[in-house]
Amino acid sequence: MASVNIIENKLLSDNWYTLRKLTFDYTTDKGEVQRQSRECYDRGNGAVILLYNLEKETVILTRQFRMPTYLNGNKDGLLIEACAGLLDNQSPEECIKRETEEETGFRINKVEKIFESYMSPGSVTEILYFFIAEYEPKMKVSEGGGHEDEQENIEVLELPFTQAMNMIKIGEIKDGKTIMLLQHLMIKQLSELFKEP
Repeated sequence: MASVNIIENKLLSDNWYTLRKLTFDYTTDKGEVQRQSRECYDRGNGAVILLYNLEKETVILTRQFRMPTYLNGNKDGLLIEACAGLLDNQSPEECIKRETEEETGFRINKVEKIFESYMSPGSVTEILYFFIAEYEPKMKVSEGGGHEDEQENIEVLELPFTQAMNMIKIGEIKDGKTIMLLQHLMIKQLSELFKEP
């Protein structure tokens, strides 16, 4: 059975979150010991949600500036995403309800957790908790847009579901967590359509 023995855990940066360099011995299931070194970025865990309306056949997404995408070929740095945020010592459910209201302006009471995922396990420790929830226009309590003191400048988008799916195909939606949620909703819809009577 494979095992890990950490030899050195060196803090490289804690300017925003923590970046560490770990040197460790990894013993394979065949008993071979390999000395390895990896950098791991710890920004905490997060939650993400896709709001959908069955009657209108729409979803709520956001658009905001993301510097890493700008550095890697996204011309204006704007990214279309599902609403998301870091847990900040809250449960995933509490976090995503708070983030939903702050970012989209919708106050939701009931969320459905569908799965959780490591999003970049080669270098980032984060687990992301995925949710979906139905919304209605009467749930809108503000314009959303995020917190000014956090320098969030979030645009709220209400899009037809079919348009959002097409935006994946043509490259207008490139965010992994958002694609996963939209694909989940498509599979969920198809499974409902093909249920035995």
